[in-house]
Amino acid sequence: MAVLKVKFTKTKRDKLAQILWILNWVSVVSGIILFSLGLFLKIEIKKRNEVMAKGDVNSVPNMLISVGVIACIINFLGGKICYDCSDTNKFSRWKLVMLPYIVCTFCFTFCILVGALMCYTMRNELEESLYLGLRDAIKFYKDTDIPGRCFLKKTVDMLQIGFQCCGNNGFRDWFEIQWVSHRYLNMASKEVLDRLKSNVDGKFLVDGVPFSCCNPSSPRPCIQYQLTNNSAHYNYDFLTEELNIWVRGCREALLEYYTVIMRSIGITALLIWLFELSVLIGVRYLQTAMKNILLLGDLEGESDGWLLENSFVETAKYNISIIKNLGKANQISTVSGMNDPNINVQNTNCGKTNVTTKSIPA
Repeated sequence: MAVLKVKFTKTKRDKLAQILWILNWVSVVSGIILFSLGLFLKIEIKKRNEVMAKGDVNSVPNMLISVGVIACIINFLGGKICYDCSDTNKFSRWKLVMLPYIVCTFCFTFCILVGALMCYTMRNELEESLYLGLRDAIKFYKDTDIPGRCFLKKTVDMLQIGFQCCGNNGFRDWFEIQWVSHRYLNMASKEVLDRLKSNVDGKFLVDGVPFSCCNPSSPRPCIQYQLTNNSAHYNYDFLTEELNIWVRGCREALLEYYTVIMRSIGITALLIWLFELSVLIGVRYLQTAMKNILLLGDLEGESDGWLLENSFVETAKYNISIIKNLGKANQISTVSGMNDPNINVQNTNCGKTNVTTKSIPA
């Protein structure tokens, strides 16, 4: 029994073909939107590439870009097919192409759904990439004289100012690394030498943060050094007073920023998937209705259209049987009792049994 069978008159078939022709052109625009969203996300990730570890964070934008390009091509072809389906004579040349086209479009719409879901599952990979990338960027913050790392100080400072954050997980991350270059340390100072000797690795560690961690909205001048020393500042209590530096870590700030972008892209991709699926259903109805009208021979009469010719269970069993029988067509039967026709073939003598051979003349 056919699934969701609908009866179509010639007028309904023509209107359906015209509507689908318009919707396919709208789908081309949706493909451009997917391509633009993927390109936008790729550019935003590229902007912070210095503070991200190498990973699969580009898989989602690459997926969206590829799906967007394929959407433009497939829907452009679908618009041409639906436009020709309004004429029965023109439909005959697309008759053998429509079913493979519908199968390919179904796989393509599934890729859109996968891309939309990937926008919501990318958070863990992005968080790990940001954690490792920011850790290395903060570690090499002081290496302003080393080629390949001299730009990291500016990158981290601009990041902390723009996203109003400090450190990787928080401002205390700066306490655990040496972020002041040896070039700017006075080695004749006893305080500097004592700090270098007090550390096992010989690092100059201070309870201070770079200037980019300061909050310009604070009424008090920025307390950049000796953050945990109450006696070093007048009317200051480290435990009770709100610090005039950014408390939130940059990993949390960047993760929140990218999460908002990916959620918006994911919702847009889901809406495009639903739209593409509805167009695909309409094309399937048009294909079955036009196919049945050719079988009936009455081009002006009514015809049935459906999504599946048989029920879901029967269709699944039929497709599974096709998959199981793949490759069996070239196998030779080895049933017992059947002999190879090339074995034990009796020779027949075409002529006399004793044939005298002529001798070769000398």
